[in-house]
Amino acid sequence: MPEAPARLSPRVRAKRRRRRAEILQAALRAFRERGYHATTLDDIAHRLGLRKTALYHYFPDKEAILYACHLESLGELGRIVSSARARVTRPAERLGYVIREHVRVMTDTLQGSPRDAYERALRELIEQGIREGELRPVNPKLAAFAILGAVNWIARWYRPGGPIQTQELGLRFAEQLLGGLTCSPRP
Repeated sequence: MPEAPARLSPRVRAKRRRRRAEILQAALRAFRERGYHATTLDDIAHRLGLRKTALYHYFPDKEAILYACHLESLGELGRIVSSARARVTRPAERLGYVIREHVRVMTDTLQGSPRDAYERALRELIEQGIREGELRPVNPKLAAFAILGAVNWIARWYRPGGPIQTQELGLRFAEQLLGGLTCSPRP
C-alpha cells in the first residue's frame, strides 16, 4: 500500500500528481481511439511504458480511472463557466466563450459529458441572454441540451491532426449554435 499522502515529501507528492495526470491523459487517448470497453489497463500502461501493476498505485481499476477523468473534466467545465462570468459581460459573448471552451475540453482533454451543475449554468446563461434581449425567447432547457448534444458529440468524430483544429472548431460551433439563438439586429 502506498504511503499516506501527508507523510510524503512535497517533491514526491508533485511527482505523484504528475504521474496521475499522465495516466489520465493516456487513458483518455486510449478511450478515444479504442473506446472505453475495448481499452484495458494494459493498453493504458503500455502507452506510458509501464506495467499494469504500476497503475494500481494510483487507481484500483479502469472504472476509477474513468471516474477521475470525469471529475477532472467537470472541474474544467466549472472553471469555464466561472471564467466566462468574470471575463465577458454580454450574455451572447459569454455563451460563445463557454461553447468554444467546451469544445476545447471535449477535443483536448475530456471524452465525457457534463453534469447537472454545468447544464444549469448553461441554462442560466441562455435565460440571461433572453432577459436582456440578445437571445430569442426559446426554451432554455432545450437550447442547453441542443448545445450539449452538439458539443458532446465531438468526442465521437473529432481526431487531432485532422483538417480542422480545436480553436477553429470551437469558433465554428459557437458561431453556428449562437446563430440559431441570437436575435436579429434591430433596425
